[in-house]
Amino acid sequence: MTGLTDQQLARYARHIVLREIGGGGQKQLLAARVAVIGAGGLGSPCLQYLAAAGVGRITVIDDDEVDLSNLQRQTLHGTADVGVSKSGSAKAALKALNPEVRVTAVRERLTPENAADLLEGHDAIADGSDSFTTRAAVAAAALTLETPLISAALGPFEGQLSTFRGWEADQPCWHCYVGDMQDRPGRSCADVGILGAVAGIMGAMQALEVIRSLVPFGEPLSGRVIIYDALAQRMRTIALAKDPKCPRCAAA
Repeated sequence: MTGLTDQQLARYARHIVLREIGGGGQKQLLAARVAVIGAGGLGSPCLQYLAAAGVGRITVIDDDEVDLSNLQRQTLHGTADVGVSKSGSAKAALKALNPEVRVTAVRERLTPENAADLLEGHDAIADGSDSFTTRAAVAAAALTLETPLISAALGPFEGQLSTFRGWEADQPCWHCYVGDMQDRPGRSCADVGILGAVAGIMGAMQALEVIRSLVPFGEPLSGRVIIYDALAQRMRTIALAKDPKCPRCAAA
């Protein structure tokens, strides 16, 4: 099979035998560039599965440092990484997992002012940030850049996941879903808690949707939202329509 080395054929053999991916799809993954915002509870499993899948270039954007309290759910980091930048710790862990993946660590807070510059040139964006302010900046940049946004969010025992392609005429954007929702004091995971494995479930699913956006297979999640309830061990999918009055994407 041309275009893949013997090592790549061995490493990605379980992808290559899948009819939906195959050698051509694996080469698409190797050529892809993905930005992941947040190397925490969602970013950890998402980044691990993207690197393991052979996504060629990964940008990790996170301005925080690893804290001991993170390790209950942020499995990309270890005890020795406490006090180290999360983006730097993530880069080291991903390079150990798959040395051929090119990882760029950005220790910077993503803001409305720098979002477009940080995210330009990527084929997909995975947002696992922990504030609506950051999420809104990511969503606005993704819409302007016309880049698929795979957005996941967590609660103490629940998670949500969707893909947004709001520049398309029949597809909603992130703002169609959340409106003008703002951060609320006392609602962080430090305040309300979180079951660590929930982050693992949702982050792995987020990686799956990123891969699906790069190598289309099955039914895409755009226009739908997955809601996971760990207390009832139940998952449901709801349809999400484009808001005709959305100030961000209605003109698309």
